[in-house]
Amino acid sequence: MTDQRLRLHELLVAALGTRNVYFQPPPNVKMKYPCIVYNRDDTFRLRADNGLYHRKKRYHVTYIDPSPVSDVADALEYIPYCTFDSHMVIDNLNHTYLTIYF
Repeated sequence: MTDQRLRLHELLVAALGTRNVYFQPPPNVKMKYPCIVYNRDDTFRLRADNGLYHRKKRYHVTYIDPSPVSDVADALEYIPYCTFDSHMVIDNLNHTYLTIYF
């Protein structure tokens, strides 16, 4: 199952164009910007005939960039099953929040 998460990781690295992609980073990690931080959030389950028919893991993805103008957030929305949630500025860093089912 970790292979699926690693495929998502590589997809995020390709969208960002750098290796500054962090999966559930501990508080002592010094992040380099722009970056993507993501964590496992939940699982979508579709049941049929008393069994599990379809399942996708849900990830909460945050794109963080000091620049207010970036094409990376738009590129991330082209990932299948990705939705834009919100955007806000925290400590002069632009945070774009997305949800990805993968």
